[in-house]
Amino acid sequence: MRPITSGDGKSGVRLALFEEGDAANPTIVLVHGYPDTHAVWDEVAALLRDRFHVVRYDVRGAGASTAPRDRRAYGFDELTADLAAVLDAVGKPEVHLVGHDWGAIQCWEALARPGLRERIATFTTLGVPGYRQIARFMSDGKRRHVLGQRARSWYIGLFRLPVLPELGWRVLAERLRTGRSELGPGVPPRLGHPAETLARDARNGLQLYRVNDAGQWRDAEARVDVPVQLIEGTRDPYVSPHLLASLGRWVPELAHRKIVAGHWMQRTHPGQVARMIAEFAGRDRPTRELRRAADRRPFRHTLVVVTGAGSGIGRATARAFAAHGAEVICADLDLKAAEETAGSFGGVPYEVDVADAGQMAAFAEWVADQHGVPDVVVNNAGVAVSGPFLEHSLGDWQRVLDVNLWGVIHGCRLFARQMVERGEGGHIVNVASVAAFLPSRSLPAYSVSKAAVKSLSDCLRAELAGHGIGVSTICPGFVSTAIARNATFVGPDVREAAITALERRAYPPERVAAHILRAVHRNQALVPVNAEGRLGYVLSRLSPAATRAVARVLRNPAIDG
Repeated sequence: MRPITSGDGKSGVRLALFEEGDAANPTIVLVHGYPDTHAVWDEVAALLRDRFHVVRYDVRGAGASTAPRDRRAYGFDELTADLAAVLDAVGKPEVHLVGHDWGAIQCWEALARPGLRERIATFTTLGVPGYRQIARFMSDGKRRHVLGQRARSWYIGLFRLPVLPELGWRVLAERLRTGRSELGPGVPPRLGHPAETLARDARNGLQLYRVNDAGQWRDAEARVDVPVQLIEGTRDPYVSPHLLASLGRWVPELAHRKIVAGHWMQRTHPGQVARMIAEFAGRDRPTRELRRAADRRPFRHTLVVVTGAGSGIGRATARAFAAHGAEVICADLDLKAAEETAGSFGGVPYEVDVADAGQMAAFAEWVADQHGVPDVVVNNAGVAVSGPFLEHSLGDWQRVLDVNLWGVIHGCRLFARQMVERGEGGHIVNVASVAAFLPSRSLPAYSVSKAAVKSLSDCLRAELAGHGIGVSTICPGFVSTAIARNATFVGPDVREAAITALERRAYPPERVAAHILRAVHRNQALVPVNAEGRLGYVLSRLSPAATRAVARVLRNPAIDG
C-alpha cells in the first residue's frame, strides 16, 4: 500500500493505493462500491495479476483512506478527482476501468469528464448504470418499469434520513463482521471483507447518497463513446433488467453479458468476472459477445446449434434464428442437406450422427473451440418407425431410441456442461411430439422416445434453473415435413396414406420454428404446437383414460418431425 494525495483543504483526502502484477502489463483499475473497501476485489485481483497490472484503492472515507473534513465533499467532482489522482500515480496513458456499485457510478461520471475519459481504454461495470443514464431512464422509461426500479431502490430514501442509518449500521456492521448476517446470499465474511472499518466506512459512505441525486442529471449528456462492458447479475435485487437494457441507447459500443449471481458477483463468481474483465481488456477478447451493438434483432450475436437442421423443423428453426440475428451451426447426418440449409443464410454446416456418443463429443468440442459456447441448443434430430409393437424388431427399437432419446441426451449432456462452466446461462430446446403424452398403437418406439425426452427435459429444467439455463420441450402434432417419407414402416403398408395425411394437414415447419423462438425468448417449459398438439396435451391432463381410448381407436395417428 502507498498513500497518495487527492485535493487539499477541507475536501482533500489521502488515498490508500494498492498495486499487483507487472507494471509493464496493461493496467486494470478496480473501483469498489459501498460499503466495501478494495478487499472486495481480492479474489478477482488474484486471478488477473499474472496477466495484468492490477490497481485498487480505498475510496475516500473507506478502509485505509481518510475522510474529508467537509462532510459534503463526496460529490462527483471530488470522486472523479480521486480517480484522476490514482491514474496520475499509476502513470499509464490508458487504463482499463472496472467498477462495482458506487465505484461503477463514479466511473460512469469519469467517462463524461474531458481530460479523464481520454485515459480510459475500456470500462466494465458490474451491473450498475451511471446517474446520467439512470436519470434518463426515470424520465423517459415506461411507467411500470420506472416504478419497478424505484421499488428496488427503496434503501436510497432510508440512507438519506438523518441519524437513523448511522444507528442501524452500528448494529448491522457487527453482525456482518461476525458472520451472523451476510451482505447478500453466498457472501459470507472472510478475512478483509467486510473490513474491520465497516461501521465507520458505512457511516462515511452515507454521504454518497445524501450529496448526489440522479435527478440533477436529467438534462445532462448521457452518451458514452468509450467501449463499455455491462456484466449483469441476473439475481441482483437492486437493479432492474429494464434499467440495464436501456443502456444501449447511450452506449454505441456496449457488450451486455450476464452471470447468474447477486449484487456481490465478484465475491460469489470471481472466476467468471475475472475472465470477462480479461476478455474485454483485450487479451482474450471473444468476437461474438463483444461486437458493436448496432444490430437490435432479438437474437443478435447469439450462437445457436440446431441438430437435424437439414430439413423440416430443423431447417425452418435454423433459418428463423438466423433471420433474427443469430449465428447458426447447422448439424445433420446428411452433410449435403446441412450445407443447403446453412448456405441459404450464411450458417455453418456440420456432419454428425447424434446417436454416436464419440461424434457428438467431437462436435461439442469443435463448437466450443471454433465458435465458443452456444447460447441456444436445439435438439431436433429424429426418426420414426411406424407399425405394431410386435412387428418392431430390436433393431427398430435401437435405432429410434439411439436417435430420438440418446441423441437428445448427448446434446443436453455435452452442451449443458459447457453452459454451466461458462456461467452465463443459456437455453436448451428439445423437440418432442404430441406422442409424448398421447399414446399410439402404431408408434410405440417413437412414442416411448418422445415421452422420455419430455421427462428428461422436465428433470433438466429443474436442475439447470439455478445456473440460469432454460429448458423447453416442444410438442408438435401434425407437421408437413418429410418424416413420413423417410420413416420405416413395419406391418401393414400405410406409407402413402401417412405421407398424404401430412401433406393435406398443410401445417408448415416454419410455424413450429416460430414457437421455438418464442419458447426461448419467454423461457417456456412445455409448448404444445397446433390444434392436435394442444388438444392432446389438454386431454392427457384432464383424462388420461381418454388418451388411452383414443390410442385404441386410431390405427395410425399423425407423427411429427
